[in-house]
Amino acid sequence: MTPSAPAPSPDDLAALRRRYQHERERRVRPDGAGQYLTTDAEFGYYAADPYVGETAERAPFHDTVDVAVVGGGFGGILAGAHLRDHGVERIRIIDTAGDFGGTWYWNRYPGIHCDIESHVYLPMLDETGYVPEWKYSPGEEIRRHAIRIAEKYDLYADALLSTTVTDLTWDDDTEHWLVTTDRGDVFSARYVITATGTLTEPKLPGIPGIQDFRGHTFHTSRWDYSYTGGTPDGGMTGLRDKRVGIVGTGATGVQVVPMLAADTAHLYVFQRTPTTVDVRANRRTTAADVGADRAGWARERRDNFLRIVSGETAEEDLVADGWTASAELLEKLLPSFRRRGDRETFEAAYEVADAVKMNAVRERVRQTVTDPATAEILAPWYRYACKRPTFSDNYYPAFNRSNVTLVDTADSHGIERVTENGVVVDGIEYELDCLVFATGFSVGISGIRSGKLPVRGRRGTLLMDEWKQHGTRTLHGFTSNGFPNLIHMGPQQNASSVNFTHILDEQACHAAALIAAAETAHALVEPSRAAEGAWLETLAQDAPDHEWFHAECTPGYYNQEGRGRTNGAGAYPHGAYAFHELLRHWRTESIDEALRARKSTGDRAPRPELVTR
Repeated sequence: MTPSAPAPSPDDLAALRRRYQHERERRVRPDGAGQYLTTDAEFGYYAADPYVGETAERAPFHDTVDVAVVGGGFGGILAGAHLRDHGVERIRIIDTAGDFGGTWYWNRYPGIHCDIESHVYLPMLDETGYVPEWKYSPGEEIRRHAIRIAEKYDLYADALLSTTVTDLTWDDDTEHWLVTTDRGDVFSARYVITATGTLTEPKLPGIPGIQDFRGHTFHTSRWDYSYTGGTPDGGMTGLRDKRVGIVGTGATGVQVVPMLAADTAHLYVFQRTPTTVDVRANRRTTAADVGADRAGWARERRDNFLRIVSGETAEEDLVADGWTASAELLEKLLPSFRRRGDRETFEAAYEVADAVKMNAVRERVRQTVTDPATAEILAPWYRYACKRPTFSDNYYPAFNRSNVTLVDTADSHGIERVTENGVVVDGIEYELDCLVFATGFSVGISGIRSGKLPVRGRRGTLLMDEWKQHGTRTLHGFTSNGFPNLIHMGPQQNASSVNFTHILDEQACHAAALIAAAETAHALVEPSRAAEGAWLETLAQDAPDHEWFHAECTPGYYNQEGRGRTNGAGAYPHGAYAFHELLRHWRTESIDEALRARKSTGDRAPRPELVTR
């Protein structure tokens, strides 16, 4: 267990603020997010698919489908499943990967597990009758579950895998989207759902000389088992005589480091900012442990988890893990917490609670890591929610091994340079045989937002040009005026919950309901400008002030590498649980009533904020 810590005094808090500011300044770089490279052009091989071999040739498709779904991760799979439940026949999911799974297709690195309890993370457990074997599932179990859903709902039938959508163009005459791919496909779809996710584009640190290294190198999202040997369970015999360096100590690094430590001749961990690592205590589970003997058990458990981590009240904590125990610290910006008193009172109370938690985390490091100097480097000096917390029982003990060296790069603001033979930090060269990048993904830079997928609506207007000129405009984050029958899964919704698959499932449910309503009404899914404007006002109303919190955070993707939060309307400000309630109410009021009115009066068009014709 993480050791407890006493409440800090006012002097302790003042000293803690100064320490946090000092640690932040050690790490903030003037280039911000520009310090990273994308896996394009000369670095494109870092993003290649290592799991399919040579892509099989096939004839291009020139047909018509009901719905095209861009993305075969859980978002796209769930969209397909809910569309099937509404009776939609021809659903074509297109994905660059060679199979379904999204992040869990790409990420197969050693030690990979989910950090959310599997019984709330894996969607459609009730529908598939599956009960996870572990409290925190290994990656392969999650990937297989994605395939299980795709098979149950017959999503392979029209799927195009190892295929990338290159263009989406609306045709006003046919009222269909023309979908073009990199494999010569040009087909039409009445509706398009974009489910391209937020974590799909691997990123690399822009270290001088990165292309000069003569040893072996790869990104964790494309783990090279042909070089390392072994499996996600370990046994990497190819590294037994190798000096390996790993860059990145976030959620991925925390899982990979213990595995590399066990299998390499020597491991060098290059760390800019330490991560908070709390107790995981993974274990096998039975159906009886989670109440899987009754109908609806998984939804009940999942809703309970979301309610707690969203700041809502619940009679019982069914999951009872590190996330629910720290919910008030993680969801610190939600009105459900802030409304308890004035801002000054709230911030003061939050600061004390956060200090108690972080002091306990730092004490856990000191009690686990035997070398005091190493323990001090591993101690995180920032507020708990500045970075996504991690959980591991093996990470800190790995640094007690004689073949593991922790290299602090904070004073040099990261690695200075890469040479032919290794990595240089503070003028010292660390010679390596292999360099692994656990540097994550370019957050939110995927699909239509990446600029790599042009989306042309009415009159040939490019969606990204429209958003750049007028700001992101949607209704509920799903639809935009001028782009009929195009449904987004992502912007201006609410993805603040730590359990992202629950968010995706609710989005997919709503997207399928929109399409079903439009089919019944013989109408187009397209909000009015007024409906978009009203939604923007909703997002702005009660929007939390992030700056008081993020000003003291060390740089990372939560605060744009120290630049603060993005401006403009973002997620629904009252949390994921409230957002899902809003969508359900809106479907009842705006879809069901509109369709009933049309049936009774013969009116061709439901309310314009749903569809226009």
